[in-house]
Amino acid sequence: MLEPPLREVIGVAVKATASVNSGDFKGLHKLRELVGAPFVTGIVLYDGTQALSFGEGLWAVPLGRPCLSVFSKIYKK
Repeated sequence: MLEPPLREVIGVAVKATASVNSGDFKGLHKLRELVGAPFVTGIVLYDGTQALSFGEGLWAVPLGRPCLSVFSKIYKK
């Protein structure tokens, strides 16, 4: 979990496989329930090739992709 200076919460999970599915976001859904409004986004890092949306504020992002460019696209307020 990351907490930027604005006290917003970003959940991060890491998978060592090349595929991702909705079940991989179970922990991030739980985190969103626990923290409520401060939850901004949840990211599953995985060994795939595409950044994928899994609903509002939930993303699967390849481990090999430069984090800053991906982060700037998904973390907009």
